[in-house]
Amino acid sequence: MEYQVKALRGSELILLNIVAMHADDASAQAKAKGFQPISIHAKSLALNAKTSKKFPLALFSQELLALLEAGLNLVESIETLAEKEQRTNVKNALDALLQALYQGQTFSAALELQPAIFPILYIATVRASEKTGDLAESLGRYVSYEHQIGLVKKKIISASIYPILLISVGGLVIFFLMGFVVPKFSQIYEDTGSNLPFLSQILLKWGVFLDNHGKTFLIGLGASFFAVFYALSQANVRKWLMQLFWKIPAIGERLRIFQLARFYRTLGMLLKGGTPIVAALTSVAGLLDAALKTKMQQAILAIQQGQPVSVALEQADLTTPVALRMLRVGERGGKIGDMMERVAAFYDEELARWIDWFTKLFEPLLMLFIGLVIGVVVLLLYMPIFELAGSVQ
Repeated sequence: MEYQVKALRGSELILLNIVAMHADDASAQAKAKGFQPISIHAKSLALNAKTSKKFPLALFSQELLALLEAGLNLVESIETLAEKEQRTNVKNALDALLQALYQGQTFSAALELQPAIFPILYIATVRASEKTGDLAESLGRYVSYEHQIGLVKKKIISASIYPILLISVGGLVIFFLMGFVVPKFSQIYEDTGSNLPFLSQILLKWGVFLDNHGKTFLIGLGASFFAVFYALSQANVRKWLMQLFWKIPAIGERLRIFQLARFYRTLGMLLKGGTPIVAALTSVAGLLDAALKTKMQQAILAIQQGQPVSVALEQADLTTPVALRMLRVGERGGKIGDMMERVAAFYDEELARWIDWFTKLFEPLLMLFIGLVIGVVVLLLYMPIFELAGSVQ
């Protein structure tokens, strides 16, 4: 690891960059060179947040697993991955791992030097495998875990595509009618406004407004869209919106089930890998909503006081009736990790069924709503023509 040492030599104050195993080693190296250390700080090897998001952690784990199963040791495997890598940011991350491993650090310690790339969960999985010597098996569990988590996310994304397309196309049609067609009709009906139905008059007044202030309206609309996108990019706003969703009974309960499913799957993976229960709970706390994190602390405290896992989670309201019964069975059989993964699988299937049901109900309702809006606009535009045709007859 690289340390920055502020040191004195005589009356001269300088900064030294020293590669050492730990801070005491860095201090000893500085003294050996004739310097008197004043302060020592570890230099972080973590990449910036933008770069870390581009690091393919799942692919890295799969390739590393394949090389380890082929018989290569850990250093040889990472060297192989670094040699074939073309992307600069990924290669830099792998080189940083190799540098730490060359210095004699454990794989988990090397991962900890880049916290922006390797999450706590990944580091905890590797650290547990170092005690049992089954790194390949632990990486296999992590790859399987990511695959299962990805299935739920893909299900949600695929279920969202069609409604988003409907809303986009319907919105464009309505915008075209209100922004182009209605102003044209307002010019035609301008002299007969007093004879028009009330709703048609309101619609055509909107057309006149757009005809006279179209540029101002477009600027205001663009500014509004920008403000909305900017607000959604802020963590506090997203947190506030999520709290609103949690207060909706049907959606809030599904969000809770989704988080509990991730919680059980992650906790089960860590327990199967040999991570102690308290350390595992601490590692997965980041997966939970703020309200559930408080309950997590209650569960950790109860377990530290000697309560069984099922009782502690029940008291903290981190279980459901089904999960509680399955956890009790897992405790009796000594396979609490396996049972937690089964609980997660049970709720993943339940969420998938709910998503299918919701999309099958929501999509027709959305189409009906968009069709009604377009139909009402067209009807109000042509209603004066129908009345005129009736009066002529």
